[in-house]
Amino acid sequence: MSSWQEQMGNQTAIREFVFLGFSHFPKPHSLFFVLFLTMYVTTLFGNGLILATTFLDSSLHTPMYYFIRHLSFLDMCYTSVTLPHVLKNLLAESKAISFEGCLAQLYFLVAFVGVECLLLAVMAYDRYVAICRPLTYTLLMNQTSCTQLVAASWVCGLLNSVLHTAMTSLVPFCASHELDHVFCDVPQLLKLSCADTFPNQMTLVVVTMLLGVSPFLCIMLSYVHIVVAVLRIRTSQGRRKAFSTCASHLTVVTLFFTSGMFNYNRPGSSYPAYLDTLASVLYNVVTPTLNPIIYCLRNKEMQEAMRRVLGLKTPPSL
Repeated sequence: MSSWQEQMGNQTAIREFVFLGFSHFPKPHSLFFVLFLTMYVTTLFGNGLILATTFLDSSLHTPMYYFIRHLSFLDMCYTSVTLPHVLKNLLAESKAISFEGCLAQLYFLVAFVGVECLLLAVMAYDRYVAICRPLTYTLLMNQTSCTQLVAASWVCGLLNSVLHTAMTSLVPFCASHELDHVFCDVPQLLKLSCADTFPNQMTLVVVTMLLGVSPFLCIMLSYVHIVVAVLRIRTSQGRRKAFSTCASHLTVVTLFFTSGMFNYNRPGSSYPAYLDTLASVLYNVVTPTLNPIIYCLRNKEMQEAMRRVLGLKTPPSL
């Protein structure tokens, strides 16, 4: 009998997982509940307002705001996949989730995060074309090409999630049912397996390189060209305007990719478990909360459009 068959024969069927992520932090957890609930409401309201504004205000029917609209929708989606269950666990005695519920959470989380990685790269390409190739912008970033770029991001993200969820569902979980995390994610689930997870680990590394590192490098390359082009602008006002259209996106990229890569592309035993929780909270909770604030604070066009949508008067200029 093969070692894999022996492991399967000795496997105890696990029908649920228990989250231990917040056990590393002192009780009571009511402060975490209030903090996360506030951030969740802020995420839904802020991104929902951006979604409505970019849809209702005709002045924002441009490629840049089309991509921002999809980014806001993604932020609302992948936060809603995990945070309601995290909020429940902070107050409830039982921290459990069913095996099927864990796989469902895993599928949607990986899908939405993967789509966002690619969408942020698409947004960087949009800024590159707008600043470095302005004469061909309307030709390259027309409605058809923008729709195709977004659709390709969704297809790749969903297919990637199908792959990870299918491979993870076939892993025998017989080591433990206690998940040292706050939601179901691939690296933490693989730690509970008593079988050889090398194929899963390699798949995770390869996909992280393709959907994580590669988009990030493309974004950085785009911004190298953007910086060179902006520095060639003779007027300081022109340089400020060009940089202001990129600063918000670059801030979002930095927050999202640094925390995400820490979680998905590092040795599993190199850091204490509570750092996993902090990194996951950063990209899964904090970043979606900050995104609408970042885009609104540095974008007067968005601010004016929101006032029009909300029926507010524009304050007089000083």
